[in-house]
Parts: sequence; C-alpha cells; structure tokens
Amino acid sequence: MEWETFDRNALVILGGPHQLIQTIYHDDTQILGAVAIDNETGKIATSSGGNIHIYRPYGQNEGVLKWSLQYSFRVAEKNFDAYTLSWGASEELLVGSAALSLYQTNKQEALIWTRELSSPVALALFSPDSSFIASTARCDRLLKLWRRLSYGSDDVRFDFSYLSHPATVTGIHWRTSSPHEQGADILFTICADNKVRVWASTDPHASQVLQLWAELDVQASIQPRNLDSVPVVHPRYVFFIDSHDFIALTKAGLQAASIAGKENHALEHLSEISERTPEVCVVLDNCGHMSAWGFENVGSRAHEPKNVFNIAHVENFNLLLPQTASHSAECVKFFSFCTGAPLITYAVLVHHFDGRIVWLEGSIDDFFDPSPRRARLQVKSLWTGHEGSIKKMVRTVSGKALISRTNDNEGIIWKQRRGSDGMALSRASFLDSPEHIHRTWLFVDGSFTVNLHHHSISLWDTRDYEARQMARCDYQLQGKPLCLLELPYQDEKSPKRFLATISSHMKGIVWEINLPCDGKQETHRHSTIMQRCSFDLGIATDIAFVIPVDPAGSTPILAGVLDTFSQDIALSYTESGVLHTWAAKIEAEKSNVDWLMTSKVDTGVDRPFLASGSSTRKIALVNSARNGLTIWDSRSGQMEFSKDYSPQEMIQDLDWTSTPDLQSILAVGFQHKVVVLAQIRYDYLDKGPAWAPIRDIYIRESTPHPIGDSTWLGSGNLVIGAGTQLFVYDKLITTSDEMITDLSLPVHGHASVDIFDVVALLNGPLPVYHPQFLAQCILAGRMPQVSKIIISLNTALKFFDGDHLDSLLSLPAEEFFTNQKDLALAASRKERHSDYADFSDDEDPDNVTEELAAILNENLAKFPVPYLSSQEQMHLADIIECVATAEKHRRSMDDNAMRYLLFVRQHLVRKAQGRKKQVGITWREIAWAFHSGSQDILVDLVSRHYNGRVLWKHAKESGMFMWMSDIDALRAQFETIARNEYTKTDEKNPIDCSLYYMALKKKTVLLGLWRMAAWNREQSSTQKFLANNFQEHRWKTAALKNAYALLGKRRFEYAAAFFLLAGNLRDAVNVCAQQMQDIQLAIAITRVYEGDNGPVLHDLLEDRVLPMAAFEGNRWLAMWAFWMLGRRDMAVRSLITPVYTLLSTPETPSQEARSYLATDPALIVLYKQLRDKSLQTLRGASQISPRTEWEFVIQTARLYDRMGCDLLALDLVRNWEFLAQPKDTLQPLQPIPDPRKMLRRRSSLVVDDLPSPRPPTEKGAPAPTAWKEPDANSLLDSFGF
Repeated sequence: MEWETFDRNALVILGGPHQLIQTIYHDDTQILGAVAIDNETGKIATSSGGNIHIYRPYGQNEGVLKWSLQYSFRVAEKNFDAYTLSWGASEELLVGSAALSLYQTNKQEALIWTRELSSPVALALFSPDSSFIASTARCDRLLKLWRRLSYGSDDVRFDFSYLSHPATVTGIHWRTSSPHEQGADILFTICADNKVRVWASTDPHASQVLQLWAELDVQASIQPRNLDSVPVVHPRYVFFIDSHDFIALTKAGLQAASIAGKENHALEHLSEISERTPEVCVVLDNCGHMSAWGFENVGSRAHEPKNVFNIAHVENFNLLLPQTASHSAECVKFFSFCTGAPLITYAVLVHHFDGRIVWLEGSIDDFFDPSPRRARLQVKSLWTGHEGSIKKMVRTVSGKALISRTNDNEGIIWKQRRGSDGMALSRASFLDSPEHIHRTWLFVDGSFTVNLHHHSISLWDTRDYEARQMARCDYQLQGKPLCLLELPYQDEKSPKRFLATISSHMKGIVWEINLPCDGKQETHRHSTIMQRCSFDLGIATDIAFVIPVDPAGSTPILAGVLDTFSQDIALSYTESGVLHTWAAKIEAEKSNVDWLMTSKVDTGVDRPFLASGSSTRKIALVNSARNGLTIWDSRSGQMEFSKDYSPQEMIQDLDWTSTPDLQSILAVGFQHKVVVLAQIRYDYLDKGPAWAPIRDIYIRESTPHPIGDSTWLGSGNLVIGAGTQLFVYDKLITTSDEMITDLSLPVHGHASVDIFDVVALLNGPLPVYHPQFLAQCILAGRMPQVSKIIISLNTALKFFDGDHLDSLLSLPAEEFFTNQKDLALAASRKERHSDYADFSDDEDPDNVTEELAAILNENLAKFPVPYLSSQEQMHLADIIECVATAEKHRRSMDDNAMRYLLFVRQHLVRKAQGRKKQVGITWREIAWAFHSGSQDILVDLVSRHYNGRVLWKHAKESGMFMWMSDIDALRAQFETIARNEYTKTDEKNPIDCSLYYMALKKKTVLLGLWRMAAWNREQSSTQKFLANNFQEHRWKTAALKNAYALLGKRRFEYAAAFFLLAGNLRDAVNVCAQQMQDIQLAIAITRVYEGDNGPVLHDLLEDRVLPMAAFEGNRWLAMWAFWMLGRRDMAVRSLITPVYTLLSTPETPSQEARSYLATDPALIVLYKQLRDKSLQTLRGASQISPRTEWEFVIQTARLYDRMGCDLLALDLVRNWEFLAQPKDTLQPLQPIPDPRKMLRRRSSLVVDDLPSPRPPTEKGAPAPTAWKEPDANSLLDSFGF
C-alpha cells in the first residue's frame, strides 16, 4: 500500500509509517492543490494551479518502485485552478475547477467530457464503479449528482440531479466494496447542520437517482456526561468504516484471540455486530468522547429505525485532536483503512489542516472497547514540516531538541523521542517571526528559544504548540553580528542564562536572560532579556567569521579559573587561515565578561570557506574551492586529516558529535550526500590515517532536493534537512558495508553495530598483545615487558576457548609504568630471596625463542583473537617473529640496534608478503641505527638478508650509508656495492658501477672493467678517454662536456660519474639530489668522496637536507643532519622544537609538516637518550625552556593515549625527569655553568665534547686526524676523585 502526501511544491510517496519511497519536487512556482492515486494502475495525479501532472509507476518487478512524470497538461478553463482530482475507470481522471472535466490519460491527455459550472468546484468524487460523480461548490447546500449515461471516449454523456441539504455540504464519502463484491452505490454526506445523511437508490422510478435513506445527528450522538456543567458546543468530527473493512478487521481479531487462547468480550460484541454487515460511522469530539453508529441494510426499501443503531460509546478517547479555537486547527480530515500482511490491523490517518498528518494504528477491539484504556491506537508516525525549504538547523547542547528554520523566518522546534520503531522527532512548537531571524539559540531542551535579529533580540516560549514571544531587547553593535553563543554560568539551576554575540569587528554584547523558574505558562511577565555588558576582543581585522563551538554532546563546564583548560565556546578564523579558539567567564556581579584565547593554529589554508569547531578540541576547515577538508587538533595545533574531494563535490556543511568517551565524529555535508568521518587511533609505524569514513548517506533516492543543513541528535542519529523534509537516520551501521570491512573491525557475527560502538572499537585503550602496543613498547625501551607479553600470550592461547582474553594477559599493570631500574632491582631481590631460584619451568621459557614464536604464530592462525582484526593478527605474528630474531642476537647488540633490526625486519617481512607498498625505511629507523654502537652487526645482518649481494637499492632501503659512522667501513661497503652493481647482470656492464668507483676515486679499477667489456660499443672510446690524466684542465673540461651531454640524454647516473671524473663533486651531488631525486645517494657519494668533514657535505646538509626537513616537518632527518654537522645541541633541540624555527632562514612548512605524523612519540625516547649523552647535547637541552619540555611531554602522553597506549602515557608522565634549573639568573658576562649540574642523577657518563676555550693570542690548531684517548685523570674527575 502506498500513500501520497504533498507540501507546497513536493509530492511525498510513502510505503508505510516509516518507509519513504520517493519525493518529487515540482518546478512550478504555484503550490500543489490536490493529489489522487489510481488504485488499479498506480498512477498519481497532482495539480498546481491550472497544471495537471500525471506520474506513472515503474520498477515494480525489479523491487524498486518509483514514479516518473508521464506528462503534464493544463486544464481547459484558463485563469482557473484545479481544486479537486478523482480517478475513475479505465485511467479516466476527473478534474474539478470552474468546470467539471473528464480526461482520458491512457497515452496522452484527451478531454472527453466537460461541463461549465456556475461556481468553482470544491469537492468532486467518482463513485467506486465510476457511474456517478458527486460534486459541490464552496458554501453550497445543493450537491450535484452526475449520472453517467454512456461510456467510451467518443461519446461521454452525463445528466445530473440535485441532492438538497439544509446547510452547506462539508464532506462526501462513497461506500466502497471489497474487490470481489459489487455493491450498490451508497453516498454519505456531512452537512454543516451537524448531521450525516445516507443516500441510496431505494426507488428506481423516483425523479432522483439516489434518495435519502437515513440521517444521524452527530451533535446529539455525543451527550455531555456532567449535567452540572455549562453546556458548551464542541466541534464534531466524522469518518466512516466500510462494512467489508469492519468485517475483515473483526475476523482478524477473532483469529488472533483464538491463537492466544484469551477471552475478549469486546471482540465477541463486535463479532455479533459484524454479522449485520453494517456501515460504521464514527463521531468524535475534542473532549475525548467517541460514539460509533452502524447502518444496517443500507438501500433497502423497508427502512426501520433499528437499521440505525449504536455500536459503542467510549470515554477518554484520544486521537490527538486540536484543543485550540483557531479555524485552521479545527479543520481535520480522517481516512481509515486496513493494513496488510503479516497482520491485519486498523489504521487511521488524521490530517490536520495546520500541517500535520498522524498515522494511528491498533486493533479493532481496542478501538471500540467501552472499558477504560490508556492508548487505543498507537501513534506510528506523525508527518509535519515546513512550507518552505529548510536552510538552517540548530540543536540544544544535549542534542535532545532542535529547531529547523526556513528563509521565511518560520521555525519548528522538534524534540527527540524513542518510539517502538526507533528514534524519531516530534513537533513541539511552531514559531513564526515577523522579523528576519539571523541566529537562534535553544534553552531547556527546546522549551525556550532566543532569536537574534538585525537590531534586536527576542525571547520565545516554545512549550506550546504555537510559540509566543515573551520579551525583546533592541541593541546597537559595530559590524555585522556573526554568531550567538551561550556563556557558561556557575549556577546551573538558576533561571538566568547569558548569551553573547560577536560582530565582524570582534566586538560583542552580552545579554542576561531570565527564564520562568516554576515552569508555568502564566509567568511571561517575569521573563526578561536585557543587555548586560559589551566587550572588544581586539585582534586582527582580517577575521572571516566567528562561530560557536559545537558542544558535540558535552555540557559546558565552568572552571573556577579561566585558563587554557577551560572549555572552548567560540571559534574564529581569518582570511589567511589562522584559527583562534575562545573561552569565556561571566562575572554577573561585576557585569563583566572575561575572554581568553585558548589556542591559535596557523593552517596555511587561504580564504577558508567554512570551519566548525568541537568541544573536544577538533576543528574542521574547508578550503576556498569547497572541495578540500582538513581536520585539526587545536590543543596541539596539528593536522590530523586531509582530503581533497572531486571538484564536483562541494562541501557545504560540517557537524560534530562525540561518543560518551568524547571520541569525535564529523558529518561532512555535500549537496546530495553526507560522509560520516570518525577519529581512529594514531598509527605512526604504518603512517595510517587518523580519521576514516565509516558511513556514506545518499539522499538522491529519497529526494532530488539538495541538502539544506544537517545536525546530530544526542542519541547518535543524524538529522538531514532537504527541501521541506527532515530525514532521521538510524545510528546503526551495517557491518557488511565496504567502509566497515576496510577498517577490519572485530565485529564478527553482528549484522549491524551502533555508531558509538564502532567509534569505540576504533579508539580507546589497546590490549597489551596488540601489535601497535608491542611496537611502541619496543621503541620505549621496554623489551622485557614485550617478552613477558608474548610469553603470557602463548600461555593464554593454550587454554583459549575463543571467548574471552584478558587485555592485560594477567600481567600486573605496574609492569608497564614502573621505572625499569626499579623493576630490575625488585626482580633481582626476589630471585635472591626465592627458594626456587635454581628451578625453572621448561614449559614457559624466560625469553622469546624462535621455537616459541613458531608455536604461537601457529596458534594465531587457528582462531581469531579478541579485539584484533585478521590483518592485525598478521601484524602480531610478524612482530613475534621479529622479536624472536632480535632476541637471538640480544647479547651482541644494544637497544638502538634492536629497535632498528625489529622494524626493518618487520618492513621486509611485510614487503615479501606483499602487504606493504612503502619502499625503504623511515628516518626514524635510520636514527636508531645511527646512534647504535653495534653498527658492524647491523651491516652484517643486512648483508645476510640480501645473501651478500647488496645493491644500491638494497642499501637505500636499509638506509645503511646514512647511519654508518665508521668512514672506512662505509667506503669498504660502498666498494662492495660497486662490485655487486657490476655483476648484477650477466653482461657485466661497467656503466652500472661507474658512479660508485668514481666516488671511491678508483678510476683504474673502472678502466680495467672497461677493458673486459668487449661487447659494449662504447668500450673503445670510453677506455681511451679514461686513460687520460684528469688532473689536467683540458681533460677535466672534456669530462664536464661529456657529463652535460649525458644530462641532455637523461642518463643522470652516468652523468654524475663523469662529474666526479672531472673532480666536480658538487655538480654530481646536485644531479643525484635533483634529477635522480635520491638524496641518500647524494649523501653517500659525498661521504665516500670527501669524508664527513668536507665542504660539499656541509653545504648539502645546510642548503638541502635541513630545509627539506623543515618543509616536511621531519625531526628525525633534522636531528641526523645537525648531528652530522657537529651541532649536537641543535640536534637535541630539533627533536622537540619545530625544525623551521631553528633555521637562520626559516622554511615555510608544508601541510605535511603540520601533520600529527611530524610529532612521533618515539622522539621523546631519543631525546631523553641524547640529552644525557654529552655536554653539547646537555647545553642544547638547557636552551629548551622548561615549559616547552613540559608541553612536549604532555603532548607525547596525549599521543600515546590517542594511539591506545594509555599505560605508556602513564609511564611517561610518572617517570620523566626534567633537568634541574639553575637557581640564579645568568648574568650577561657570566660564564656558562657546567651543564652536568642540570642532571638529577650522577653525570659520570656524560662525554665532554665542548670545544676548548682558546686564549685570544693563540692561533687555531689544526683539527686532529685521529681519535685521541682521553686522559685517565679526566675520567677520575668525573667520579669526583
């Protein structure tokens, strides 16, 4: 069964109370006046002014039922509108306007009959068999009954007669029969004299076709029960239940009662009545009275008084009838029917002419049962809305209510309610403002509304169905008011509220609003709104907009002190893309408001189109092209997400919400769809995204109208306003959706999951056996805990039943945040005092061996582990295998070498399995190996992995020539690569190894290789050319010419070799860095060619590597470059401070540099390690302010928390040691104190690498060429001797 409704210019087709099939918008400027559906063909006809639109159904067989426009035509009577439509037989359409016209709509419209009338038609209706038409004009007491004399499109004729009534006819109804029955035509008319008349053909020889058979006084049918009360005439409402529906409903009720095995006296009574096959007339009033009457044997000649009888009289009968006295509210029309399978139930559509349609549904026995009942019919749905298109929606802080507004300053307040079929919205109040509404704010879950106009502000009571203005206040403000926001107030129970507006000049006004405190409707005189104070935020004039921060489900909390921890209430952004967040505190006693800028973020986005901030400190920003979205963390100033959509997808709306655990969700609104993004855990190892789409909502299937606005309910439901409609989307997400499957969530066995549960799975603390937690433990230097986790996981999986697995694996939480030295000391004491110290359990080894790793990975492949996706289980197996390999070499390498080996091996394993597309390791792994003392072992392990045939691509992938510090070993390894490059092919081409031998300055070796390359056509010329002395100027020039010629042929590597042949290292480096885009090769040949102290390497690091690190925000690369330059103090500072601030010519950072990936939590591990390493690093750390270091520690703890590694965050903030600050302030000419005094522990292992001070007359001595062992006395001094 399909239903069609319409608003001003939209046709809405429904398949039930909660099934929207289609919305069709008309291009006509005139509103829709009538709609009718043909029950036989499914065609729908609508009228807008004098235009008629015919829609044809399609897709029934495919299961996708839709309607499309067949054609449109205009009524024959020009300058007149079509007021009524009615379908007849054979696709005939009756149109009532200034005339009655009959059209044949089979293929194209064809006017087959028309008759002009003295007055325009108000009601016109075909009889069920299309043999009669009943029509009447407005305020007409003479109903015209048209009888069809002939059928067929060629000759259609009607005659008519009058059915006289004493007053205006207000309604007509033809009795319908069941499809397999053919009954007589029975007409019911409703008259303004409060009587229902029944017309039937009782005498075929009478002058009139239909004669008056019976009448019912509806006013007298309901008598007042309280005789002492003053008689008041209440309006009466009438609708009919045809006999075939009444009988079908009664039979269905008897069957249901029989199955349930319960007695039902009301059903027994209705069963007796149904045997008389009555036509039922239901009479209602707005006081809760209902009286039902039956008409038996309608149309019989022998009419007896008992043919009209009372069926039931019911008290406290509520059908949501209007209680107001307005004319539009009193106009109500009813339509009753039977719903279909699986159960036949009784349903009533109540059409209120003030803009509401209510679907009520229930059983027939509950409807007619005279005994008291609370709810006879359940409200299945209530359809209401705007006359114009929705342009803005504003919700309350809690998300339990919202207001939708149109361009006509019309607003409807909706409240969230939970029905039997899920979350829904109910219309609470209607607001019609005579002034333009600029901004809106809701109080007390939508009970009160404040509207900001251009020069005034008004307070409205929206507790009633129609809102009433309670107070208003005029104002004057410099600039255009941009927003309306609530200021937090200490007394939450106080009826006082404070609202503020901020203008385009960053000036504002604060209003004090006094709401009714007792909740009574008669307290409007106590409700006031008055201006309390004004303020000036006083920042730059290029402000683009100021908006309130979306509460995202959290109630604003007012702290005692206004500081950076205060909750944000406003967000401003400039034309240059600078974001400011603001907190405020109202001092009601002093009539003053204090403002604090809580954050400032330079996004680099020029002329942003839109921004939206959340109370969870997230900000979404849309670029000027409206297709680029970035998400920022205002607390850290870092970018968490960046996405460029196609140019056709224009972003027009941003809406925030959050889970109960304050995990953020963002709805990104486009013209015809909404993309829902959810924050996910940070992933620094795989450089994964910090946000992911979890749902796409397309509205084109429901409506062609573009989205006007959207907002979140507090329950997690998304409300989308498009045209005149509000779409409420369920918070359940289908797990089979491609977006959910791509996230590899552990949602096995669930067809759908709550959106909050999905986001919780993507965030929150990780179990200790999660691969990301294990990886971060390894980086944090907690290898003993990693071994314990793996061993405990192996033990747990032996007895795992597939249901529950402790997230801590029964390990004490203190294991992860107790200081490592304290843990080791406690373990040694326990071992010494234990009587079982000499005994060991063979089943549970102390270390992770390769055998244990094989057994554990075999178990992991058998069954799914809780809280791990299948992909994460594969990553876990990789880490376990890598830890076992690293433990095998544990005694021969330090911690940094272990870190390097673990992650390089993990990268290589994933690459071999085809699960990682990234080529090469990151500078993070290079930094660990660079600061390792076991580099010779790492070189050997890397060489073994490639079977001793390391090529340059392998060396680049491992970063070998970046982290090797022994220059002799580096050159030896480079020569090995030169040999391997030469022998990598069967033909053994000397060109492949030319660059490497030239960097090694071994031209003779290369010349010998060319002598053996007889197959190469360049052998003769090249061999002859290389035999020359390139110390001479002429041959240097010749080599340069060859180099430039090779550049022109794009043989870049060979060109670089000829530059080296000419002794021009700088040009060779430029070719590698620019043309070949291989910065590692440029650095490698520089180090091999001139060592680590040469000018070319210095310039390469200064002019190319450091600016590149600043542009990319790569602190690992910056640290390495500064360390190579001998500026170890700057290397330490670069780990904490943004790189671009440390350069003499600051490089403008890219968007990548602003990403959260630029602040790796492992940076603090290396910072702590390097800070205490030497006097230079200590001096660099001393130049970092304590607040900067504190902020970096707190930020790293937040990063751990966002990664799901809460235990590591606790470990960091609990065990971090800050440098001791000098008590006295350093004077300008005072010598710098010893940095070792800043350490809180003994400083015996700090290397003194500060340059020795020289006397003014002493000339600089040449730099030492070899390392000199320090004097033994200096070591004793460090121990205090």
